[in-house]
Amino acid sequence: MEAAIILVFVIGYLAITLEHNLKIDKLIPALVMMAICWALIALGLESFPNWFDSAKHSLVEGFAGFAPEEKMHLMEETLLHHLGKTAEILVFLLGAMTIVEIIDYFDGFSTIKNFVKTKKKTKILWLFGFLAFILSAIIDNLTATIVLISILQKIVKDRDIRIWYAGLIIIAANAGGAWSPIGDVTTTMLWIGKKVSTGHLMGYLLLPSFVCMAVPTLIASFLPVFKGDLEIEEVVEKRKSKYSAIMLYLGLGAIVFVPIFKTVTHLPPYVGMMLSLGVVAVFAEVYSNSKFSISSADSQASDAHAHHSPVHHSLSKIELPSILFFLGILMAVAALESLGILFGFAESLKEGMPMLGTELHHTGVSDLVMILLGVGSAVIDNVPLVAASLGMFSEPIDNELWHFVAFSAGTGGSMLIIGSAAGVVAMGMEKIDFFWYLKKISWLALVGFLLGCATFMVTRTWF
Repeated sequence: MEAAIILVFVIGYLAITLEHNLKIDKLIPALVMMAICWALIALGLESFPNWFDSAKHSLVEGFAGFAPEEKMHLMEETLLHHLGKTAEILVFLLGAMTIVEIIDYFDGFSTIKNFVKTKKKTKILWLFGFLAFILSAIIDNLTATIVLISILQKIVKDRDIRIWYAGLIIIAANAGGAWSPIGDVTTTMLWIGKKVSTGHLMGYLLLPSFVCMAVPTLIASFLPVFKGDLEIEEVVEKRKSKYSAIMLYLGLGAIVFVPIFKTVTHLPPYVGMMLSLGVVAVFAEVYSNSKFSISSADSQASDAHAHHSPVHHSLSKIELPSILFFLGILMAVAALESLGILFGFAESLKEGMPMLGTELHHTGVSDLVMILLGVGSAVIDNVPLVAASLGMFSEPIDNELWHFVAFSAGTGGSMLIIGSAAGVVAMGMEKIDFFWYLKKISWLALVGFLLGCATFMVTRTWF
């Protein structure tokens, strides 16, 4: 039965990886894979020799001798445990997504366009690189990429130049997301799973992530495509809401407040995110009533929103397919973890791989394994890779292994355009060709990733 469960997982994983070839949204195989894996566990419960206790991160002693009722009760408890941990992540993401949509409702991100005061290509490259690096650490790398490419489309009219900027934005956004607990789904998983703390994550990864962003940007600034000045396209835009800047800074501040709230109260992060959402929603409702209470020159623009509460409107726009995908993949990985399969795989890695690279301090895991994890995240989704890592390794909070996992999984995906959510959304927004990216941008991402890894290996001894 274990072989059947592994087979189902592998087939589902392949279907997720080949999403674009099969033209099937990855949430579908994720949900089917999750349901079938747990169904097979329930049907074959009597035949399994081991059971993994996720709370204690160890195998349950004497599981094979348990009565059927005890085994079923243990399975139900384990399923509920994993559902609770997964729900923490999903509720957190729902709150963050809603705040971002509320900012967008008030055209808050249009404020960022005012930062662009130059026509020099290299200065614009560095400006967008830094914006992506900082913004992705606050609102996550996917949203930062959408916002910045949307702004880029209003500034750069030549698509052949714009896709070069988009490629470097992908690298910078993924690097920025790696050093913040709210910057990437994978770092959020590690943070909520009590594997990394905010202070240590930033301490370990800020410099490696900066190197991962800055070196490719520096190299790119010497390329012919970034020489000279841009022809800035003057666009007459619709009148912005007078609350744009206020809602931008309020929303970003509310999201940044969440790690502080967790540090002070020691409550799960989703509690702080719900508080932040509530505060932002109050201001959104007040400003919305003010905005639509009188007729003005922008009344036509207002009509689209006038019949909606800002919160209701924002909730209708969040990406539920992504939420369901995370549910499916995290619960499917939990099925493998519960049978002890991931635990056994980790032990074999520790025994077989150390001689191929320098060992991480106080662990039996090779640096090479972590680098390969980053390369793997460019080919397959980084969410299941990190979910598997959570089930495989039992190192304590803030062990350097978890920070290396966060860095590799977060930045390695930049090496292929399909290797990260930021890359996929940029591919869709600008119709970037897979092989163009592979030829023009991948080598820059690889250089940044390897130098970032080297920086991490040097600086980790400081903490």
